[in-house]
Amino acid sequence: MPGEKILVIEDEHDIRELISYNLESEGYLLLKASCGNEGLVLARENQPDLVLLDIMLPDIDGLEVCRKLKRDESTREIPVIMLTAKSEDSDIISGLELGAEDYITKPFSPRVLIARIRAVLRRNVEEDETPIIEIHEIRIDIKKHEVTACGDGVNLSATEFAILGHLASNPGWVFSRNQIIDAVRGQNYPVTERSVDVQILGIRKKLGSQGRFIETVRGVGYRIKSE
Repeated sequence: MPGEKILVIEDEHDIRELISYNLESEGYLLLKASCGNEGLVLARENQPDLVLLDIMLPDIDGLEVCRKLKRDESTREIPVIMLTAKSEDSDIISGLELGAEDYITKPFSPRVLIARIRAVLRRNVEEDETPIIEIHEIRIDIKKHEVTACGDGVNLSATEFAILGHLASNPGWVFSRNQIIDAVRGQNYPVTERSVDVQILGIRKKLGSQGRFIETVRGVGYRIKSE
């Protein structure tokens, strides 16, 4: 909604100003940084509602900035949308595994960017209103972004957390890879089906013995087994 703070970390002046102009026209408050270290300082000091982060930066790259944001307790809950001219699968997967909320390749339409921002911010509000989910001794606290399995804490990335929450909210339902992408990222998210497999593999491993309840339905997709 209008009035939310967005931090743009982008070293190309023209792109940074174009993004800022379009977002300010929609009523968002803008913070701007031209390098990764400046962006980290602004994020910690101002606690924006969302970060738009370019990968190719002059000091430290955007993936490292994202890693630092997600490791810092004061900024780990701030959603990140990656902006980059790169479109290789490895870059997309790396961004997701670090906890980025979305990934947009350049060039992009300002309208698409705004729609993605709204979807991410709206999802965060919806998550705040979601009750705790408990299934197969897996406890998911959406608001606190905490997961336990058999009482032990589980450290999931933002993407892994979103996928697990979606599956656990619909036990027994089978979702294709594309349906999972649409559910946790918004429609037309530019990511491959292979990256969903990577996330599922990571979730299973981190859940330990409870990971067995996330089932592969051959030729269709994934589900969490009903109790």
